[in-house]
Amino acid sequence: MMAVLLGLHLAERGLDTAAVGIVVAAGLFGAATASLVVTLASDRIGRRRALVLLTLLGVTGAVIASVVATPLAIGIAAFVGMLNGMGRDRGAALILEQAALPATTTDAERTGVFARYNVLQDGGHALGSLVAGLPALAHHSFAVYVLLLAAALPLYLRLSSRVEGAGAVRQRLSPASRPIVVKLCALFALDSLGGGFLTTALVALFFHARFGIDAGGLGLLFFGARAANAVSHIVAARLAARFGLVNTMVFTHIPSSLLLATVPFAPSFPVAAALFLLREGLVEMDVPTRQSYVMAVVRPEERTVASGATHLVRLAAWAVAPAFAGLFTKDGSGAAPFVIGATMKIAYDVLLYTAFRRVRPPEEAGTAPVTSRP
Repeated sequence: MMAVLLGLHLAERGLDTAAVGIVVAAGLFGAATASLVVTLASDRIGRRRALVLLTLLGVTGAVIASVVATPLAIGIAAFVGMLNGMGRDRGAALILEQAALPATTTDAERTGVFARYNVLQDGGHALGSLVAGLPALAHHSFAVYVLLLAAALPLYLRLSSRVEGAGAVRQRLSPASRPIVVKLCALFALDSLGGGFLTTALVALFFHARFGIDAGGLGLLFFGARAANAVSHIVAARLAARFGLVNTMVFTHIPSSLLLATVPFAPSFPVAAALFLLREGLVEMDVPTRQSYVMAVVRPEERTVASGATHLVRLAAWAVAPAFAGLFTKDGSGAAPFVIGATMKIAYDVLLYTAFRRVRPPEEAGTAPVTSRP
């Protein structure tokens, strides 16, 4: 909801596209900072406590952002509240949730669990996009956003002790796991740098500037996109069971990037929307497969560190790109971010396949996690 409305809300306050990009980047930098903290300290302070603290920070930042007016003040509030302009959950809480999930299932069912987890997330994303089109939200979007964030608090407080980490001392990566995680981090940074050119806030602004689509139309468009994402997660789990995690990640992601590059050249909104929705039906298939893969190729006690490291580099890259994307699209309707983002993502897929096609998770290799140098 907030990602769809954020660009329009900031534009109404007099911020140009470059300033909108900077505010989105500030929120992502805040999320990256929080990710670093939970990676280093969550096993000491407890995952449940960390999740509650993150939620409280999000509420505080959103309240401040709703009442201040200057770009600097909004940027600071976005940083403190980890204000998310991506349209998807990519924050520090995801690190903790991802690290906890594998303990609830077997290797064979792990990818399916991550698929269902992402289906529920994208179901929320779809509903949020739909709600964004309600006229009543025009002047109350931040109030609704605060209430939705706060609703997570009682749920986090009710989590059992099973979600906690291995112990009070932070686990380090073993010599066998370290080179794998380092290489994955480098590749994920490239992928996220491309994705950062295409945050939901900036894509929504593109459709608004290029085709004159209002908040109601944007809400419906992104509802369809998130619904397509949700369905794709279940399909991805089935494809992975048959073709393998790495193959599913790469060979669904490349076509999605090619579709993305065509969107700004569409002659009309219906054509652009159709291309965008086709892309959204493919682009998220690598999410549950990627999460499952990272958790599979490290030891159980290393999962918080591996989850944190790989998400941190993704957030940092996402945080860098929106400011540049805003500069490349001064009028909000340029093609450059789409083409640049798609090119980076295709390069990521080719490099990922080259480096990791032989590094298999336990359910594919029939042995312990493969942790040899790729």
